[in-house]
Amino acid sequence: MVFRSEEMCLAQLFLQSGSEYDCISELGDVSSFQRRFVSEIKRCEEMERILGYLLREIQKANIAVPEEDESPLAPPPRQVLEIMEQLQRLEMELSEVARNKEKLQRNLLELTEYTHMLKITRTFIHSRSRVRSHLHESRCYEEFPTMETDSVTGCTGMQRLGAKLGFVSGLIQRVKVEAFERMLWRVCKGYTILSYAEVDENLADLDTGEISKSVVFLISYWGDQIGQKVQKICDCYHCHLYPHPENDEERADVLDSLRTRIQDLNNVLHRTEDYLRQVLQKASESAYTWVVQVKKMKAIYHILNLCSFDVTNKCLIAEVWCPVSDLANLRGALEEGSRKGDATVPSFVNRIPSTDTPPTLLRTNKFTSGFQSIVEAYGVGDYREVSPAPYTIITFPFLFAVMFGDLGHGMVMSLFALWMVLTEKKQKKKRSNNEIWTTFFNGRYIILMMGLFSVYTGLIYNDCFSKSVNIFGSAWSVKAMFTNQNKTLRTNALLTLDPNISGVFSGPYPFGIDPIWNMAVNRLSFLNSYKMKMSVVVGVIHMSFGVVLSVFNHLHFRQKCNVYLLFLPELLFLLSLFGYLVFMIFYKWLAFGARDSSRAPSILIHFINMFVMQGKDITPLYPGQTGLQIFLVVIAMLSVPVLLLGKPIYLYWLFRGGKGLRRRRGYERVRRVSEDDNSIAPPYEDDEEEGLDEMTIREALPKEFDFADVLLHQAIHTIEYCLGCISNTASYLRLWALSLAHAQLSEVLWGMVMHLGLRITTRVGVVFLVPVFGLFAALTVSILLVMEGLSAFLHALRLHWVEFQNKFYHGTGVKFVPFDFSLLPSVFEQDGLL
Repeated sequence: MVFRSEEMCLAQLFLQSGSEYDCISELGDVSSFQRRFVSEIKRCEEMERILGYLLREIQKANIAVPEEDESPLAPPPRQVLEIMEQLQRLEMELSEVARNKEKLQRNLLELTEYTHMLKITRTFIHSRSRVRSHLHESRCYEEFPTMETDSVTGCTGMQRLGAKLGFVSGLIQRVKVEAFERMLWRVCKGYTILSYAEVDENLADLDTGEISKSVVFLISYWGDQIGQKVQKICDCYHCHLYPHPENDEERADVLDSLRTRIQDLNNVLHRTEDYLRQVLQKASESAYTWVVQVKKMKAIYHILNLCSFDVTNKCLIAEVWCPVSDLANLRGALEEGSRKGDATVPSFVNRIPSTDTPPTLLRTNKFTSGFQSIVEAYGVGDYREVSPAPYTIITFPFLFAVMFGDLGHGMVMSLFALWMVLTEKKQKKKRSNNEIWTTFFNGRYIILMMGLFSVYTGLIYNDCFSKSVNIFGSAWSVKAMFTNQNKTLRTNALLTLDPNISGVFSGPYPFGIDPIWNMAVNRLSFLNSYKMKMSVVVGVIHMSFGVVLSVFNHLHFRQKCNVYLLFLPELLFLLSLFGYLVFMIFYKWLAFGARDSSRAPSILIHFINMFVMQGKDITPLYPGQTGLQIFLVVIAMLSVPVLLLGKPIYLYWLFRGGKGLRRRRGYERVRRVSEDDNSIAPPYEDDEEEGLDEMTIREALPKEFDFADVLLHQAIHTIEYCLGCISNTASYLRLWALSLAHAQLSEVLWGMVMHLGLRITTRVGVVFLVPVFGLFAALTVSILLVMEGLSAFLHALRLHWVEFQNKFYHGTGVKFVPFDFSLLPSVFEQDGLL
């Protein structure tokens, strides 16, 4: 983690024709482009399509794709066609085998449905033969009361008319049966008899492939016209129709034939699946390599498309941003690419001057990347601006721990984060799609630091699951209290322990809060006072540190006027008022002891009287307090007009009265270029002596100067800063409020849940304690760790963004994203195929 972003430079690459592919490794381009490698990109997209089909088939077969420890290199251009041919042959083979498999499965499903239909309709025929007379008579008399019927053949009147009895059998989805039956009755006017029964086995639909319940039906009808209507209705409801045997002998023969064919199809299907799995298993061994190679090839050709060609079309020209410290590595990569590409003329790089603002690059590792993400969530820093990330590593978990301070909760959080840190390699390979888990895992080092700092603040507060830990004993002597105040103790049920009694108080506690406060009646009022003052002290120190960091930006960018006209007024205003408040807090802690507690003045009253210039009738904290307070108020008030008018007046004077020699030298300094390394040369040696800094040069160059506009912006900044000092200081009181809320929630949870199980002292209480502890642990994790932890995290985030970073950090830069294969996204990873 560095203090500020790395120095960047604009470089021009000359990539020789024939070796340009091998030279592209870790570059980004900003120039205009001509698309010359469109066909190569289309070829890579075609390979991505084939690989997507291949990975989906591998995923369907539940075959794992092994990953290599080292990322495969991008293949040379002559090997691209070979990979393309391999993928195309594999796709054709897989497609043919998959089509055969699908056809076999469809035939097998049809034969299975036909078998179920024959078995179930056999029961229909046998049952219908026993009650045929009753069914036909009732149906015929219902529709044709005058028609004579026969107990064996049914409605003899239909036979006299030449009608023929026919059958239609098949399968239909269960959800369509009721509508199907109503349609048959309405269209066929009762000239049909429908029998149906549900199939016990779940069958797949031939068209959609979905598993669902099916129903076997048998329709008896009279006449060809009715039969045609029945056929049309079956087609409308997508019924699977099968021929119906005329007698039991034919039915038995068909069933025997179906069993033989099903057995043969199963054997063929098993052999087909085995062969398909062998092909997929072999393809899975190279799938990861192919995916990485295609991804790299596509990225390389995309970068080459961004390059421009010279007039001779013999080389590509690209403009790239590159860290100055990596120029040697860049030259080495180009030399290696030229050697691999067998280029007669090597590729090279030239550093060129530029007036554009470079992107911001801050190098991070797995520990610092999480804290850098917290900062960049507010905004990417300006180029070469001071980065808050190094200080956020300490201040962020510390402010979180001030609100979350509990020894027990901190230990649980630390152990959880430590488990993620120790198993990070294993967890990265799993590549979970759970967004919440991914967020926790990416912030594992932040959680670890927050947990460790919470353990520290928990020891300071002497708070562990709302109970105190007696490590060093107590500095209060209860025995001496009984000896000196025996009569008082007997006559009062509740007492406030007085440290002013001789022999009761042995001195300051070695570390943290004395455990005796856990039993004191005035414990809450004592901790409130302590945590409130501590929050103000921490807040003023944090904000002052942010103001001090701004001076490093002014000095680095040679904006010396900002040091005198911005930094000093801001620092004097903050320290004269709120720095003095911190001084009074420490002075009262040091000057007034337990014996002087009754006459100790109120700091809040003194601080209010400081602004109204009153307080002569109040006991002062120290001699000469009134005069010092008046002096500090005057300093703070004088800082406001300097902050408001100083910079606008200075810029106006610089533009109107000081533009002679300084403007000419400013132009010369900007335009002066070193002939050795093509970079902007350092300033003249006497620039600093004359007070000519970079900011004044840049602002002196415009032809017009709007004093009102500059004054308006400075007025907004002044009002925002002065009012922000008050509101920001009050905002740090959230440290006290959330710490109090966390302690009280922990105490309530212990008293309402865990204390109930500990009250039962019998043997049954031991058994009852197990579910009580489980409930206590679940509520502790869900409420105190997750919900309270998230609340403290968000408040600590706000304190850094609003109260700390706005003092020196603009966050309006552009992040530098290098051309790095490891940073390239993969469509297969996003779809969960890898």
